[in-house]
Amino acid sequence: MAKGKRAVPEINAGSMADIAFLLLIFFLVTTTMDVDSGINRKLPPYEPDIETDPPPPIKEKNLFTVLVNSNDGLLVEDNYMDITELRAAALEFLDNNGDLSCDYCEGSRSPSSSDNPKKAIVSLQNDRGTSYKLYIAVQNELAAAYNELRERESQKRFGKAYADLTDEEEIKEIKGLYPQVISEAEPVNLGG
Repeated sequence: MAKGKRAVPEINAGSMADIAFLLLIFFLVTTTMDVDSGINRKLPPYEPDIETDPPPPIKEKNLFTVLVNSNDGLLVEDNYMDITELRAAALEFLDNNGDLSCDYCEGSRSPSSSDNPKKAIVSLQNDRGTSYKLYIAVQNELAAAYNELRERESQKRFGKAYADLTDEEEIKEIKGLYPQVISEAEPVNLGG
């Protein structure tokens, strides 16, 4: 008697595609995407072949120094300061008008502080151990000081918010009155 061939049972693969699709949807829905945070800065173009003259000397009174140590301590103009006070200090420095050449400035006109906004330079120095959170907070406060001054001047000159300006000439004029000059040095080990 001949043995008959026995049929091998087939695996029903029809629902495999459905299961794979459901798993894909599950992982897409439950996975979180990290959002990178950063600082929007426009750097000058790199021109290696151009010889430049040395920069002009900077008066010490036109330099606003901000140091951040590894313990997230903030030293502004040789005084310890809280991050909440940084914007006001930067505003006072930038809008000072020490040489009385700025007719739109509303500062205290202290001869020991910056001459005018076009000569004012903010110098920022961080420690390698500075937390990223404080680094971003310091950058935000300094940029907010510039934006506050630009906003005030935009309201006075054009009657609208600086962010609402659409005419390139108006934007250029306001940026020219309060140019954002933040010099950031390479991080070092300042210590605590």
